[in-house]
Amino acid sequence: MKNAKPIWTAEALLELGRGYQAAAVFGAAADLNIFHLVSQRAHTAIEISRKLQSKLRGVEILLDALAALGLLVKKSGRYSLASGLADYLTDKGSQSVLGMARHQANCLRNWSQLAMVVKTGQPVPKLPSVRGIKGDQESFITAMHNISVIQADEVIRAIQPLRFEHLLDIGGASGTWSMAFLKTCPTGLATLFDLPHVIPMARKQLTASKMQKRVKLVAGDFMCDTLPQGADLAWVSAIVHQNSRAQNRSLFANVYQALVSGGRIAIRDIIMEEDHTSPPAGALFAINMLVATPGGGTFTFGELKEDLAKAGFIQARVARSDMAMNGIVVATKP
Repeated sequence: MKNAKPIWTAEALLELGRGYQAAAVFGAAADLNIFHLVSQRAHTAIEISRKLQSKLRGVEILLDALAALGLLVKKSGRYSLASGLADYLTDKGSQSVLGMARHQANCLRNWSQLAMVVKTGQPVPKLPSVRGIKGDQESFITAMHNISVIQADEVIRAIQPLRFEHLLDIGGASGTWSMAFLKTCPTGLATLFDLPHVIPMARKQLTASKMQKRVKLVAGDFMCDTLPQGADLAWVSAIVHQNSRAQNRSLFANVYQALVSGGRIAIRDIIMEEDHTSPPAGALFAINMLVATPGGGTFTFGELKEDLAKAGFIQARVARSDMAMNGIVVATKP
């Protein structure tokens, strides 16, 4: 269904242009870990600038902006975290979104150069945040866990029949999806395949959940390394949008070789309508891939079906429709 057309006014257009401001303030505070600093007790700007080893002027202006947005409370020259936010904006909060906030701050830096990317056709050079390369990697993995863990059980129920002997979780990150699948299939095993720097994070998460004995961890790059063989279900979660269609065909061929006969591939991603303008989240996410990757984007079911068929898969179908990242396409190896 097409979205209702907005009614534009001069002020509405200017407000659209100002949308980056609050996001930039929020992202900077997340990167600098300000929310954690003021979550236990109120601090003065001088105390915070010393702890951050940052210039007082910048710290004070940022803190006042955070208070203006309602994220902090300023009282008698001291700043504290607004009531109810510790659960969301500290690392150990049970509903923490801090990893995603930091990841979005990285995205914002890329998006700010969109016009140049469109002009040159080249993605933005990868520059680390104040947290450094390792910190950015951890933020990304944490962000993926934050948004996936609350949805995983519901999403995978769309894959019917939900039975498998061996799951291959490609680009499995911290193991969020492996664990969700294994909960539904008590006799199943899994292999999680991801880059070497991710494997320790997955091991930590799996150990904490007492599932480490059911998951084999294998380090590698799914775009150039042969995948572990013998799975009857391959899970490709939030990966295809990073690739061009040619890269996806290569990936699907790699998955095809890894699966046993009769095995299935399940792809979780945004599924676009044929005109590529709906769902809106997918059209905007394609911008994220434009600024960050050489060939990534968001794809229609028809495009995914065609690319799966090139690899040899049959019976491709949409198992779950979604307006964002939780669409699922399933296909079978004959």
